[in-house]
Amino acid sequence: MILRNWLLVSAFFLSMSSYGQKPIFATPLSPRLANYKIDVTLDPVSKKIDGRETLTWRNASKDVIKELQLHLYLNAFRNERSTFMRESGGQLRGDQIDRTANENPYGYIDVVSMKTKGEPLVFEFIQPDDQNKDDRTVIRVPLSNPVNPGETISIDINFRAKLPKIFARTGFSRDFFLVGQWFPKIGVYEPAGTRYAKTGQWNCHQFHAHSEFYADYGVYDVAITTPKEFWVSATGLFQGEKISPNGRKTVRYHAEDVVDFAWTASPHFQVINDTWKRPSGGKVEIELVMQPEHVHQAQRHLQAAKAALAYFDKHLGSYPFPNLTIVDPPLHASGSFGMEYPTFITAGTAWFLPAGARFPEEVTIHEFGHQYFMQLLASNEFEEAWLDEGFNQYYEGRIMDETYGVRSSQVDLFGFKMGDMESSRDAYVHQDNPSIGTSFGNTWQLPEGQYGVLTYSKTATWLKTLEGLVGRPVMDEIMQTYFARWKFKHPNADSFIAIVNEIVPKRHGAKYGADMNWFFDQVLYGDNVVDYELISLKNRNRGAQRQAIVTVQRNGDGKMPVDILVHFDDGKEMLLFWDGKARQRQFTLTEKSAVLWAKVDPRQKIYMDTNFNNNSLTLAPSSAPAAKFAAKFLFWIENWMQWLAWLA
Repeated sequence: MILRNWLLVSAFFLSMSSYGQKPIFATPLSPRLANYKIDVTLDPVSKKIDGRETLTWRNASKDVIKELQLHLYLNAFRNERSTFMRESGGQLRGDQIDRTANENPYGYIDVVSMKTKGEPLVFEFIQPDDQNKDDRTVIRVPLSNPVNPGETISIDINFRAKLPKIFARTGFSRDFFLVGQWFPKIGVYEPAGTRYAKTGQWNCHQFHAHSEFYADYGVYDVAITTPKEFWVSATGLFQGEKISPNGRKTVRYHAEDVVDFAWTASPHFQVINDTWKRPSGGKVEIELVMQPEHVHQAQRHLQAAKAALAYFDKHLGSYPFPNLTIVDPPLHASGSFGMEYPTFITAGTAWFLPAGARFPEEVTIHEFGHQYFMQLLASNEFEEAWLDEGFNQYYEGRIMDETYGVRSSQVDLFGFKMGDMESSRDAYVHQDNPSIGTSFGNTWQLPEGQYGVLTYSKTATWLKTLEGLVGRPVMDEIMQTYFARWKFKHPNADSFIAIVNEIVPKRHGAKYGADMNWFFDQVLYGDNVVDYELISLKNRNRGAQRQAIVTVQRNGDGKMPVDILVHFDDGKEMLLFWDGKARQRQFTLTEKSAVLWAKVDPRQKIYMDTNFNNNSLTLAPSSAPAAKFAAKFLFWIENWMQWLAWLA
């Protein structure tokens, strides 16, 4: 077993009578409204955990709080009748619950007792979203003594849980454990006047098939007891380890200004430590816990993490935490691949993945990006998942493309190449019906089967379009302002749009109007489809002069300002501008030379245009590009089939 470098100081922390630890930050970064002290014991044989929790919650509103609401997420896996199981059918991201397994694949959480100041509290299950009486993922706790504005309440909770067999983020697979959404967790109280609450109310949604999470910031002190041969990694900073005579050990972790806490345990991890040095000074310690069969891919994970740390530091803002843990789950626990928790992410790979299949890099970069949007900004993933997943997908594309190559960042195998941002666009534009729905809305109410496309791919694509319109420097200013102004404050759609409307007119004047609401009405709140086509290109003689006639058409209902590049046979080029609002626009150009070709949106600013193939016309067509692509595609197919045969 590998001992951690700072294990020698653990005796100091373990000797303390309370969970109070040495602060990570001299000044709190967040309001710290929801704070937890938890002792949990894992039985790896029964797959059960026993926990004792003290929740301390502060009422930061001006309202008198007469009840609390808490999530019991693990009850999503209790039986087939929960809302999660009804909506998902027992599957998520290609993995599904193993109903034929010898061991019980279901999971649950039971609150054994709940007290405040020694007084027992009663609770009842509620279903605020769908009235499914069989769903037990939310409870309300009436208070005999209300919590007044500015006051704090502490609740002592004893709970027991059975972990599910992993198919949806959390649980067990053999003797690997990824424990997320595992403890009674308080919801977010939204005061009157916020976007989510016209009157003060709890924001505590049920666990849905495609929704993730929303929580207030706080401090976590967690003691995790496992068999001594298990390695444990978790959110926050390792504080110490104590071995008991009974063959068990207790590991303590401390985390500040975070919205959640997760941990992993396994007797098989191989641990690799590395460091990323901040350009401004200081460092981030990286702990990579890997499966033995994947150790040869360690540098792929580490290099990707460092690329993400450096990119976000330069282009968005500083990662404030001193550490990052990357967990490599075994292939048989693939349901836990690609998940994010504060300072703690899971990646995912297989031993045979070649360097040109950059899934380990992609998932590492993507999950690290959530440290900004899920953690440091902590938007509401139940109601506005696009603010997390879509923004993160956009930055994943930027980082992957700039690190590994625009045309080959995602795949570079056997002559076939695919860029990451290109892949996001393809997922959106190649749908049978790109106008099937909006990115905005409660995740469980989005059109069936469209959660991934609408929140991830479409959002990344329209963000790339916004970047194309305003330019990369202005886009970076928008995002940096958004991050600096709203970190640790739960921003929403209005928060972001207000910043866009503040910065774009300042940098571009009236070019795009008084504000950019017209853009968001189409791409976020609407389902408009953008498709501009160059439908005609002609030359006419007018005496000594020639007239070039260029006709552009708007096929979809989306309206975007577009450029048209016209190229003449003497080498001269002319860039035209069209506001894109009419159904069709004809340009008549009088020149000495003849037009040779023209192209709508030559720099692909309007990245969400659903058909780039109809954007150009030439009067001297050549089949060479098409033939070249066809040959490359056939070459890739042939080699791919050979590779699959070799694997078999």
